[in-house]
Amino acid sequence: MAKKLTKQEKLQRIMNDFTLFCKNFVHIVDNAGELVKLDLNDQQIEFNDIVNKQRFSIVAKSRQLGFSVYALARAFFIAINKPNSNIMIVSYKEDSARELFNRLKRMNQYLPRDKYPNLFPDTVRDNRNELILSNGSSVSSVTAGNKDIGRGSTYTMIHLSEFAFYGNQEKQLLSAEQALAKSEDSRLIIETTSNGIGNHYYKLFMSAYRGHSKYTAYFAPFYSSGYKKMWADEYEEAWKWYRSYFKSYPSVKDLDEDEKVLHEKGATLKQIAWRQWKLMDMDLQEFWQEFPSNPMESFVSSGNSVFEQNKIMQRINHIMPAINKKDIQDIPDSLKKYIGKELYIYHEYDKKKKYYAGIDTATASSGTGDYSTITILDEEGIEVASFGSNKLPVYKFAKVANDLLRHYGQAFVAIERNNVGIVLIEKLRDDYGYLNMYKEKLFDQRGTHKKQLGFTTTKTSKPVLIEKFKEQFELGYILLNDKETLEQMQIYQINNDNGKMGNSGVGNDDKVISASLSVLAKLENKWYV
Repeated sequence: MAKKLTKQEKLQRIMNDFTLFCKNFVHIVDNAGELVKLDLNDQQIEFNDIVNKQRFSIVAKSRQLGFSVYALARAFFIAINKPNSNIMIVSYKEDSARELFNRLKRMNQYLPRDKYPNLFPDTVRDNRNELILSNGSSVSSVTAGNKDIGRGSTYTMIHLSEFAFYGNQEKQLLSAEQALAKSEDSRLIIETTSNGIGNHYYKLFMSAYRGHSKYTAYFAPFYSSGYKKMWADEYEEAWKWYRSYFKSYPSVKDLDEDEKVLHEKGATLKQIAWRQWKLMDMDLQEFWQEFPSNPMESFVSSGNSVFEQNKIMQRINHIMPAINKKDIQDIPDSLKKYIGKELYIYHEYDKKKKYYAGIDTATASSGTGDYSTITILDEEGIEVASFGSNKLPVYKFAKVANDLLRHYGQAFVAIERNNVGIVLIEKLRDDYGYLNMYKEKLFDQRGTHKKQLGFTTTKTSKPVLIEKFKEQFELGYILLNDKETLEQMQIYQINNDNGKMGNSGVGNDDKVISASLSVLAKLENKWYV
């Protein structure tokens, strides 16, 4: 029989457990305007598990799911329980900073100090920007401006709220990281709604989401369990609307393709009915920005995007996974080490089909900078393989290209010949005897017609290349399976000032180029072997 805990033991258990501390001692104002104790929802608990294990965490917020409240409660818990803690809460503008800090001070105000004397430290100072407790802990509120945040101080915890809206994100984050204590229990939490793709937050979150950062990323979709209670009244209103409008309640057979995917991922029929109800007064892109089902949807922004964002997101939501390495029946030994890392196979070679490829070549950069990429389509326009690496010098990349192209029946390949692209062309032709390559038509000054291997990208030719790719993708003549290619298409923009096309300054576009070249090869439909 378990020993019954004394009152003091129960209190100590609560004080040592963040979830129990919130449930018993932290007060917040809920959506109905009621003062209630903070009972963490499933998503807050999941994120708390990350924060317990990782010093650096980043969350792309859905609306009203309570991650800013979580971070404030976490800061307050540390201040109460860890003497001499120094905590900084940063927001992007003064009214937001004031609102956040007032929430934290409310948590302090409603601590039951009279009921439990000596359990909590007393308040020494409580002013507009600072809360100081008798245990030596301090919580300060600052606004992200032009000055480096945290300079000259060391912090136990730093909370960066609405980081995507800071003016100089990269500089401010570097400053915050330098100010964070170099100890196991120090924490830096970034929580924010997304703000398009042209900023450092997009790059940081996507890097973390792919596991390529010291930050651990977390995202909760609009159909998360935490919303079921929060939006119960609105769900019920939408449910009644659906019954009135369609004369029946929804069933799985009534769902369109996008809705079926959402249902398979966990959205209830009531949440899908609510989505339809919302879409009566907003377009799909606006819905994605407010209520995303995946991180990429939260970053959608029309802006100067070259490709139709809705088409990209719909494809991302339906892409097939790459074939697992152990399930691939036949692949050259030289390529096996790349599978699942740089090389993704979506369909194995079929000797009854022809294949078309595009290649964009870059110099090796030890893991930074541009990538050397390969995209391969079959004769039906379905992407069968994608390769990308920023670590291979051209001579090693040539070996990969030769082996992969020959594996797919000596695919007809269009190679961008700019810069080191010409080196790759020469390596394939001279060292490997690869002849099935695209040739562009040129005229010399005397009007003589000639051909040269590869595709030369110029101010004139690049827009034509991209436009052909755009048309083939948006009209459904090709089917892309590589998620990274689609993500690069999402940030591919045209600069209104100079008319140049490319990424928005926060990512790569190499796979966009190789995919465009694969379409060029397919449309050319030549064969030289």
